[in-house]
Amino acid sequence: MKWKIACIQMDIKYGNPDKNYAEARKWIQKAAKANCDIAILPELWTTGYDLTRLFEIGDENAKESVRFLQNAAKEFQIHLVGGSVAKKTADGIFNTMLIVDREGQLVKEYDKLHLFKLMDEHLYLQGGKRDGLFQLENETFGTVICYDIRFPEWIRKLALNGAKAIFVSAEWPNPRLHHWKTLLTARAIENQCYVIACNRVGRDPNNHFFGHSLIIDPWGEIIAEGTENEQLITGEIDLETVSKVRNTIPVFADRLPEFY
Repeated sequence: MKWKIACIQMDIKYGNPDKNYAEARKWIQKAAKANCDIAILPELWTTGYDLTRLFEIGDENAKESVRFLQNAAKEFQIHLVGGSVAKKTADGIFNTMLIVDREGQLVKEYDKLHLFKLMDEHLYLQGGKRDGLFQLENETFGTVICYDIRFPEWIRKLALNGAKAIFVSAEWPNPRLHHWKTLLTARAIENQCYVIACNRVGRDPNNHFFGHSLIIDPWGEIIAEGTENEQLITGEIDLETVSKVRNTIPVFADRLPEFY
């Protein structure tokens, strides 16, 4: 099955959810007008990395973000891998990915598992405890958030459980562009699946984000890549290619997990 994908490579207004909701709606509408089936938003797209104020500006149980994504998905008839938001709960704040289908149904919540201590995430956020597997139109996908891509075991678990494409939402900063592209390409090649990675652009008080969102096929070939500017990156994926690649080089059949 073929899907047209859009990565919404937006600048995020630091600590200003209202402006970010308005901007995201414009980008989602553009993705729908481009006849995309799925659009993905960046990590923490409602707040940016305004970590010290998350108890003030975070979203209580992600209710507002879910409602926004549900309304947008139904209005524009598009599946949304709704980036991640700061979800306030009784157990603390989680960096939570929200998946909403084109009918407006919330089909998955994934809390970022690996917290990035170099940006103080562990001081303000709680780590997740569930996987990122989800289904759209009877196809299985997976999702992870930013730092998660440095942990190949976590991505492999998604692929072993049926994910044919892995969606990645990120705020990946300079100067690690080489790491970003290399890690994502490796995750696609070793898991013989598509990788769709959406990174933000712009600046916050402490970081510069370079964009370069990517859509990568199961051979590790880049289908589409963003620049360092705000833009909509689109590309088509064909999920039948996953089976073809896995049959050509049968990595999954040849695994010897009893030795790992």
